[in-house]
Amino acid sequence: MNVIKTEFSGLIIIEPKIFGDARGYFFESYNEKEMAYAGINTIFRQDNQSFSKYGVIRGLHFQRNPYSQIKLIRVLEGAIYDVALDMRKESPTFGKWYGVELSAENKRQLYIPQGFAHGFSVLSEQCAILYKCDNFYNPQYESGVLYNDPTLNIDWKIDAAKAIVSDKDKVLPTFDNTNQYF
Repeated sequence: MNVIKTEFSGLIIIEPKIFGDARGYFFESYNEKEMAYAGINTIFRQDNQSFSKYGVIRGLHFQRNPYSQIKLIRVLEGAIYDVALDMRKESPTFGKWYGVELSAENKRQLYIPQGFAHGFSVLSEQCAILYKCDNFYNPQYESGVLYNDPTLNIDWKIDAAKAIVSDKDKVLPTFDNTNQYF
């Protein structure tokens, strides 16, 4: 497993070792021992899977404490542009975002620590995503930041006219108005 650190503390890209031949491929998508060796000692408690079509933007979502979550994101089918927004007040990257393409082809995963809002846009015709969480979902503690906040200026890598966004995500507060930082 190759671990790529980003300029955001704790935000890590993970590239698994792929073993391929004429039959196809094999890789370990998660290995607790390998993760611990890389300094990731998270105990995951919940797996979530979503399916979306091209142009869908989900996010930017997070859960407030005490239900904040660490996430490990990977794509099973298709491709996404995955975005993590640093909401940790004491962080040097507070208010900044990081984006990376994750796909079934590149098999990269994104490890997102607590204190980040998370979202993604679907770049392929359709996409299936699996993500692990270290804490259980609690609807009373869910929150988010407006996906198209002009101060964040996130390039979702899709045509804005073709964006498909839930009504719930369209009314999330801007980053400056959320008042729910970590």
